[in-house]
Amino acid sequence: MKKGNNTIPLIGAHTSTQGGLHQALTEGYAINANTIQLFTSNQLQWKGRQLSQTALDSWYHTLASTFINQIMSHANYLINLGSNNESLLIKSRAAFSAEVERCLALKISYLNFHPGAATGASIPSCLDRIVESLWTLEAFFAQDTVLRLLIETTAGQGSTVGYTFEQLAYIIEKVQHVVPIGVCMDTCHIFAAGYDIRTLAGWEKTLAQFDAIIGLKYLYALHVNDSICAMGSRKDRHANLGNGAIGMACFQAIMQHPKLRSLPKYLETPNGTTMWKQEIQLLHHFYLQNTEH
Repeated sequence: MKKGNNTIPLIGAHTSTQGGLHQALTEGYAINANTIQLFTSNQLQWKGRQLSQTALDSWYHTLASTFINQIMSHANYLINLGSNNESLLIKSRAAFSAEVERCLALKISYLNFHPGAATGASIPSCLDRIVESLWTLEAFFAQDTVLRLLIETTAGQGSTVGYTFEQLAYIIEKVQHVVPIGVCMDTCHIFAAGYDIRTLAGWEKTLAQFDAIIGLKYLYALHVNDSICAMGSRKDRHANLGNGAIGMACFQAIMQHPKLRSLPKYLETPNGTTMWKQEIQLLHHFYLQNTEH
């Protein structure tokens, strides 16, 4: 799959599907987004949405008229692919498989997911269960598809895993030949996990670490959020761009860094209906500043 676009930056937000999946595309168009993230089903219910032919027709009709691309789905929050509770693990694997099926039907580019939580077990055993869970999906990718699974970097809150590059690398190394895999880097999360991305120099150091441990070829997308909480707090609390502990210099660097500027970017900041259009415009402004020099 081609990563990003070298001429027009892909910038969007997590838009609402209220009234039908196609409404997420409509909202994206209204805020001048050229990519979006959405939930393909209720993110807090185990029973997933069944896609009718009418829903699919509405999706593809709206998609054709909005020109939105490299769409990302965000997996259900209840899913824990690393759970040590067998009943929860079975439900999580079934729900994640259903997520994959919906993404394939909608021809979505990325399925972003939280890797899992140890919930009382050891981190290594949790990581191994995540690997085993992803192995069960091999049949979905037996034929060529645009879909790629993206592990979201986490803040490390509670028993959540995936907050170090080493943990992500462990999963990727073991599944890379079974399913198409990559990483979605969340700026709030990696900052809360202890990676200093507040400046261009900080990004250079963080990307060098990522490349050495995981490999930049696995970095496919960014969640663009400021953080209410301090670096290393291990707390996942999003803030609007420039209104948190990360600061605006980070987001200017993202839009101008040659290794980041072409990656698709998805806002998950608060006050979306009033702020996203402004934040998208701001990120475009940072991008254009770089191309003008």
